[in-house]
Amino acid sequence: MKTIGLIGGTGWVSSIEYYQFINREINRRLGGQQAARCILWSFNYGEIDVLINQKNDLESVYKMVRNAAEKLESCGADCILLCANTLHMYAERLRKEINIPLIHIAEATASEINKAGLRKVAVLGTKFTMEKDFYRSKLAESAIEMMIPRDEDRDFIHNAIPGELLKNILKPETKARFLEIINNLILNGAEGIVLGCTEIPLLIKQEDVAVPVFDTTFIHSKAAVDFALES
Repeated sequence: MKTIGLIGGTGWVSSIEYYQFINREINRRLGGQQAARCILWSFNYGEIDVLINQKNDLESVYKMVRNAAEKLESCGADCILLCANTLHMYAERLRKEINIPLIHIAEATASEINKAGLRKVAVLGTKFTMEKDFYRSKLAESAIEMMIPRDEDRDFIHNAIPGELLKNILKPETKARFLEIINNLILNGAEGIVLGCTEIPLLIKQEDVAVPVFDTTFIHSKAAVDFALES
């Protein structure tokens, strides 16, 4: 079994989900007392929040991510997972600067969308994930069209993530607004909904939505298990 390197703490709530998903899936496949070999590097998200929202210093955030990846590699990790969709704005650059594979959350998600036979999906996440090209381009490589919510809806989602979800605050009224946004996207042609922030699956479940929902936390975790167990 290969060792999985997790870069988490962005935020800690979804990092717990990664740890649980990966270990449960390893045990489901191998049985007995089998569990994952993994190493977790967990950021103090407060430091990242200051760099992004007060200093607009994305380069320093990248340096933190690269340092974490290098430390995990030196500790024996055989792959790297960035346990946040937003951090994948750095994924291609990081791939060139480390010596072990990086398992990309959008590539894994695109694979699952293709298996479902869908061609047009809506992505909910931070403004970085919704508005920058790093997620859209990965879906486009698999001939998948990416929709995003309206401006005011993007503002609401972006603010709810650090304001509530990163703190494990799950309000019924926030869920109701998310579902309103999702239903509008479906009315405008979305065949599926990508929960493109690893905290959103804590709030929104498949049973809440009339079209397929893609839980990127679970999808990414499953891809890591596939890697860890491949011969």
